[in-house]
Amino acid sequence: MNRILLILFLTFYLPCFSQTQSEMNKDANNEYQKADIELNNVYQKILIEYKSDSVFIDRLKKVQRIWISYRDAELEMKFPAKNKQAEYGSVYPMCVSNFLKKLTEQRT
Repeated sequence: MNRILLILFLTFYLPCFSQTQSEMNKDANNEYQKADIELNNVYQKILIEYKSDSVFIDRLKKVQRIWISYRDAELEMKFPAKNKQAEYGSVYPMCVSNFLKKLTEQRT
């Protein structure tokens, strides 16, 4: 009897907590956006704190542009298919957001 109740519980109650792929894509993108905002906040603080050191600021800006190119190249390497949505399916946006979040947090 307990086993039947457990099966019924798992069958009807637990799906209430599931998410659609669209929701998971959106959540992952929101997490990436938070990481990107944090990186930009840190970047702006550094620009303000070191504004008197023009050589450092110029090099920081150069390195940041290079990092963005690196980030984009890493993303292309991770997901090399030409028609990405068709190749990787509906999970692709979530995977991209998770990967970008990881790279952005490392950069921060």
